[in-house]
Amino acid sequence: MFKNMIVYRIAPQWQVELTQVEEALAKSPFMECGATQEKSLGWVPPRGEPHGPLAESVGGQWILRFMVESKVLPGSVLARKVKEKAERIEQETGRKPGKKESKELKDEAKLDLLPMAFTKQGSMWVWIDTASRLLVLDTSSQGRADEVVTLLVESLPGLSVSLINTQTSPQAAMSHWLKEQEPPVGFTVDRECELKSANEEKAVVRYARHPLDIEEVQAHIDAGKLPTKLALTWDDRVSFMLTEGLQIKKVSFLDTVFEGTKADDGGFDTDVAIATGELVKLIPDLIEALGGEAESGVASAADAVAAAATAAPATAAPRAAAPSAPIAPARKSAGGGVVTGPREAPVDTDPGAAPF
Repeated sequence: MFKNMIVYRIAPQWQVELTQVEEALAKSPFMECGATQEKSLGWVPPRGEPHGPLAESVGGQWILRFMVESKVLPGSVLARKVKEKAERIEQETGRKPGKKESKELKDEAKLDLLPMAFTKQGSMWVWIDTASRLLVLDTSSQGRADEVVTLLVESLPGLSVSLINTQTSPQAAMSHWLKEQEPPVGFTVDRECELKSANEEKAVVRYARHPLDIEEVQAHIDAGKLPTKLALTWDDRVSFMLTEGLQIKKVSFLDTVFEGTKADDGGFDTDVAIATGELVKLIPDLIEALGGEAESGVASAADAVAAAATAAPATAAPRAAAPSAPIAPARKSAGGGVVTGPREAPVDTDPGAAPF
């Protein structure tokens, strides 16, 4: 649970009860793909129990689970089917299909093949910490996170969120920690990192299971290479990989976390309690290590959207931000919520590692 994390800040004006979240999610339950349906998504019971609640609370932490199913239709198979249809038309009419007709043949071929296509499923844990106003998604793909956040904002009235934005960019902080060999208080630098050149060559140097307190690493930074990933350990309890886009990957709970627990302790409630109990302390410590949180734009953005609904269009006031993360204008969802964040979302450096 929560092997990768993308973290959002929830605006303070969003105040709801768990029952309201449950009612909202019930309008978008997951259903398997129909015969000719390419993709299906929605919410499933976090405990995995049929007809169970779609929103669970463990120790005051709300846990949801998002599910997606898609049909696997190889491009080569589709192309072969289209070619067969085109050849049949040419044999029957003596002419080759035009551009418009070829597109129609592709759509027709897809409908023919979808009922026979294999399906694949993936799920994503969603954690809402109402006390700390955090929304945490268990994914390493920003694109997939955007899909879930959009659905949440449309489903939950008044929900407004923004990506966590720190005073110091993760890349600048990681460069300092490696160059000066001064990790932040409470953290240690582990034995894995990736450095990438900012010039046209985009040269990449990776270290794995290798000490990083060496002159060679410092020389790479002096030469202009910047860290894109760095392995860290927090408080001898949680190890993880920090990325330049403030994504937290490869989360691993160390043995000290489980001291005092019995071998047979387990199950949904225990897993949630352990994971959220550690991460709710790690996240603010990491934000502090990055210079603290820049002013969030969710509150001002929500006000701007509300004002725009009753007055002439106006531009939302920008929020203070680190130079690496300029803020885009707020956008209103169909459900009345607001999503704000960096103008350009962090690049998906490893989308294949995401759960779907």
